[in-house]
Amino acid sequence: MKVEHYCVRNVAAISAAADVVDAARLMRERHVGFLVVFREGDALRSPIGVVTDRDIVLQVTAKEVDPRSVTVEDVMTRQPMIATEDDDVNDLIEGMRLAGIRRAPVIDSRGALCGIIAIDDVIDVIATLLGHVAGSIKSEQRQEWHRRQT
Repeated sequence: MKVEHYCVRNVAAISAAADVVDAARLMRERHVGFLVVFREGDALRSPIGVVTDRDIVLQVTAKEVDPRSVTVEDVMTRQPMIATEDDDVNDLIEGMRLAGIRRAPVIDSRGALCGIIAIDDVIDVIATLLGHVAGSIKSEQRQEWHRRQT
């Protein structure tokens, strides 16, 4: 199972130079709590960090810092775990578990940001697979019952 088949392609991303008010506004507009951070002017939007709503709350709001004076780069997590489209989902999930993270940016072969994968996405896949397995078992049971009736 390759990451490219399960990642979400519509990624919310922001420049490291933006202030945290812009980051919070983008999170609100996109209904997300996680942004991938890239360098201003980078056409590939190669990830250099990530910022979460929790980062903003803990590092800005809770410290009563003026949010316009703080850039995304000031509060972002640097060198985040990054997945490639060709990574195996099982290996990635194990790495995410060990790192204690729930989301990872996904890059293509050029290093360009192309998606994001979250534990939630993998849970959806597993739930679908379990549904198919349960359906197969039920079908087999029905067929066996019908064979006994004849």
